[in-house]
Amino acid sequence: MAAVDPDHVAQHYNAVPEKGVAERVKSRIFYLRNFNNWTKSMLIGEFLQKLEHNGIRHATVLDLCCGKGGDLLKWKIGRIERLVCADIAEVSLAQCEDRYREMLDRAKQERRQNDLFTAEFISADCSKKRLREAYEQKDIRFDLCSCQFSLHYSFASEQQARRMLQNACESLKPGGYFIGTLPDAARIFHCIKNAPADSAGKYANSVCSVEYEDKEGLSRGEQPPLFGAAFHFTLDEVVNCPEFLVHFPLLEKLLEEWNMELVYKMRFPEAFDKFLKDSKEGRGLLGRMQALEPYPAEEEEDVTPMGDKSEYKTAEYNLSKLEEEQKDGGDSRRPIKIGTLSRSEWEVASMYLVFAFRKKEDAPAV
Repeated sequence: MAAVDPDHVAQHYNAVPEKGVAERVKSRIFYLRNFNNWTKSMLIGEFLQKLEHNGIRHATVLDLCCGKGGDLLKWKIGRIERLVCADIAEVSLAQCEDRYREMLDRAKQERRQNDLFTAEFISADCSKKRLREAYEQKDIRFDLCSCQFSLHYSFASEQQARRMLQNACESLKPGGYFIGTLPDAARIFHCIKNAPADSAGKYANSVCSVEYEDKEGLSRGEQPPLFGAAFHFTLDEVVNCPEFLVHFPLLEKLLEEWNMELVYKMRFPEAFDKFLKDSKEGRGLLGRMQALEPYPAEEEEDVTPMGDKSEYKTAEYNLSKLEEEQKDGGDSRRPIKIGTLSRSEWEVASMYLVFAFRKKEDAPAV
């Protein structure tokens, strides 16, 4: 079973530099990052709306493994009442708190500080420390727990996974939700197994590489262990850090012990279709967040595509179909543009899933 040093995880995230908007735009995965952020926005918005429909207009939220506070604006837009942020990386958590203080200062200047949620920040390894013992309000109960792109780190061992899920669920109110995003173990293992024979347990495209650690077990046709199934995921320029596969049926079983029932789980491509279908705001938000790359690129604006031409064959096919439909209909409007991701970015997005669980109404108090 692979072991992970929590200090290594903290150092990994502390080492990722804070980049300005101009620098992020230059990134090869600019649109993929925005697409992931859009997916989180839609997921969070959906379940805050569910809570509101249940009479909870101003939710109390636990942001488990909050990082640098990338979701603070989402919580503000969702008009929550109280936010608890917890993360293992002290530097990231400090940046999160700084962002919150900046939001609070702006709200005070606008005399709207009462409209902004209150917050507390806890530096802790959420897979080892019981967070309830660190809360300012020991009896706090959450309407929602959100854990974005982080839950899988705790599956280094059964003990760590159980502690993480305890932190996610033990202070949830009956009817409360646990939502998140994580790598799709089945999809990742499929890609690794079906990679070229000379790749030695590694799948790669133009923006990422995924390397399974137990190459000997892979060569013998063994299935990954339930805990400690380590893989190394490198995305563009992002620092590499050991991660762990999460067998989703196992996650369901572990959460049943906390009286949690599955609402849904779906891979990002399915979630994309669902969110566009279910939400009137989703399509507009895609544009505002620049979550898809405009295709074809504007030649007069000296904009080049993120990937080479072969990365956009599907986009080119769809564009041709739309142009034919436009021509057949006698429509002479300006040239059509569509939103897309390069093939490599879409392959990466397809390696992730969204999930949502709900605590049963008759769950006993803990």
